[in-house]
Amino acid sequence: MTLFRCLASLILLSLGLTGFASGAEPRKIVLVAGKPSHGPGDHEFRAGCLLIQERLNQIPGIHSVVYTNGWPMKMENGSSVDDNSAFEGAAAIMLFMNGGGGHPVVRGDHLQIIGKLMQKGIGLGCYHYGVEVPKDKGGPEFLDWIGGFYEDKWSTNPHWDAKIESLPHHPITRGVKPFTVRDEWYYNIRFRPDMKGVTPILAAKPDDETRQGRSSSPRGPYAHIVAASGHTEILAWAVERADGGRGFGFTGGHFHNNFGDPNFRKLVLNSLVWLAKAEVPEDGIPSSVTESELTQNLDDKRPRRPRPASAAN
Repeated sequence: MTLFRCLASLILLSLGLTGFASGAEPRKIVLVAGKPSHGPGDHEFRAGCLLIQERLNQIPGIHSVVYTNGWPMKMENGSSVDDNSAFEGAAAIMLFMNGGGGHPVVRGDHLQIIGKLMQKGIGLGCYHYGVEVPKDKGGPEFLDWIGGFYEDKWSTNPHWDAKIESLPHHPITRGVKPFTVRDEWYYNIRFRPDMKGVTPILAAKPDDETRQGRSSSPRGPYAHIVAASGHTEILAWAVERADGGRGFGFTGGHFHNNFGDPNFRKLVLNSLVWLAKAEVPEDGIPSSVTESELTQNLDDKRPRRPRPASAAN
């Protein structure tokens, strides 16, 4: 361990971050990163999870592990098969990946696998595209597990500057100050009826230009989005489930560099510690990120050159 990490661990201990009894088993947080997608610097699921993991693992009483390329897999008899044992002992799960009809959670029996974990009271956080699932397969489950989901053609996903002017009193917002970040912030999320049990965490007001959806996919405008001019939209939210578990949805995370913003990063770290039912300190989880650290572990998204044709003999 480097001198810096030793000092960081001592500082965290002095702040009393864990809320654990001495000798207690660390709380395991499973970070699941999706397959590479989009251009360089966008949807850097692997790099984002590894960056978050390094900072989580500096917190006494927390142990995080990262699985990449979607659903955890292992080799068995020469073939790649699901490794559902990856979730054993988990206190919380982070899903940071592509969503929609290709969401790893809606493939095979994965909804049933996650459903059984939820019944045990395990926390579930879905980040950026990971909040989108088909409304008829995954939608009902996400309403239960995290309180809401991105619904195709009901929700929207433009790139815009979200100005977070105030934050509610909640463990996830501890130490987070108002901030403004440009991201692909989704909104008009499909929430539980009457927002039952849903606590808004981040909210901002898109301007009318943003509501035209010129950067949305599919492109706007959508009549119901435009008609909501002046409405404040929820961009992140939390729930405490009847099964004892916790859920969190966060629509930012398209641009990897946003993890360099201290308030953006702190909110994500706080959310994962809260999902694992560990104590979030009054000033939130401390961390730092350098410019060089933001460039580590990025996916290689350079176009591949075609191989030259073999010369004829």
